[in-house]
Amino acid sequence: MPSQDPKPKVTGPASYFPSIEKKYGRPISEWQEMIRSSPLTKHMELVNWLKADYEMGHGHANALVHYTLNEEKWKP
Repeated sequence: MPSQDPKPKVTGPASYFPSIEKKYGRPISEWQEMIRSSPLTKHMELVNWLKADYEMGHGHANALVHYTLNEEKWKP
């Protein structure tokens, strides 16, 4: 009988969240609040801002921005 994993596998942008928190030392909720309160509104503007001001890698910045701007899509 195959073992059942009690937690569903995280996919999509959220799969980056543990490594983002570990590497950059802030909780995801804090990054999301910063993104929401930024005067920037376009996806790539926000990605470039995170990369320039916080030295975040492109994949991490892209995942955070994509998830935050499309939050309703990712909620169960």
